[in-house]
Amino acid sequence: MRKSFLSILFILVLTLAACGQDAASEDENATNVSGDGVSDKKIKIGLSVSDLTLERWQHDNDFFVEKAEELGAEVLVQSANGDESQQLSQVQNMLSQNIDALVIIPINSDALSTVVDQAKSEGIPVVAYDRLINGTDIDAYVSFDNEQVGEMQAEYLVDIVPTGKYFLMGGSPTDNNAKMFRAGQMNVIQPLVDNGDIEIIGDQWAKDWGANEALKIMENALTANQNAVDAVVASNDSTAGGAIQALDSQALAGKIAISGQDADLAAVQRIAEGTQTMTVYKPIKEIANKSAELAVDLAKGETVTTDSVVNNGKIDVPFIKLDPIKVDKDNLVDTVIKDNFHSYDDVYKNVPENDRPPRP
Repeated sequence: MRKSFLSILFILVLTLAACGQDAASEDENATNVSGDGVSDKKIKIGLSVSDLTLERWQHDNDFFVEKAEELGAEVLVQSANGDESQQLSQVQNMLSQNIDALVIIPINSDALSTVVDQAKSEGIPVVAYDRLINGTDIDAYVSFDNEQVGEMQAEYLVDIVPTGKYFLMGGSPTDNNAKMFRAGQMNVIQPLVDNGDIEIIGDQWAKDWGANEALKIMENALTANQNAVDAVVASNDSTAGGAIQALDSQALAGKIAISGQDADLAAVQRIAEGTQTMTVYKPIKEIANKSAELAVDLAKGETVTTDSVVNNGKIDVPFIKLDPIKVDKDNLVDTVIKDNFHSYDDVYKNVPENDRPPRP
């Protein structure tokens, strides 16, 4: 009897211990909820980057992750390295990992409607970062005024080359921003074409914004026109770099005005050296911080209000519009260096000491 009693007691103790472990496990796995019923579960944001091999997007990624983590969120980052199908696959993978918001820098603005529709059906808010996503229901778009960027590029060149032969070097034909830059450029250039001051001798688009693509395009343009080119409207610094390489091979680098965009280190070095005329600087930390804040707010279910909208072919998308800045040899120190986007020593690395401006 005594042995039976002890056996029953032992079994009872084990059972209670197991129940206690289960309860502890359940408590450990449960989402904490504050007194007002709001979950304090850590927010997870998916960030799909078009191509982290490009310097521009490396900056964006670093600033975005830093800000999101400062706001208490975790960021899952994937880079498609310029491959549209890989970006689709990566976004689908993110959707299976319980993310609370999705931020996309698209490769092809027209190729993501299926995965965005899937995200929306699962209640996951979607933010288009710097490049609009067309033909689907997205929650917000954060970018610079892209037509204004194109206008700045053209205005700068027209001021210093008011007449002559212009070559238009567009970006990726699948990038909606590239088309907006071109629209802005033509707002300025077309009236001068109409009155005969400017002749457009070529108009081509560089696949994937590739420098090598731009190099080949510029080589062909120089050959076709016997080097008679007065200005090159390059839509970003990568395409400007390729074009300048072609110009350099003909001893024309620094003699032909050429625009750019993004304030890449190589570009601002070229500006300091005199082979690139200007770039458009888009304060990357500002767009990254705004986008991170927006993603966290949307993940929490908060309503976002903006001062502007842009139509993406399906809806009027709430648009947070930021201002770009013209940068040339005269204001490098007061813009990209002052903002710590690049260091003084890096920018002027190849410039003789006597030709450098004073340190900030």
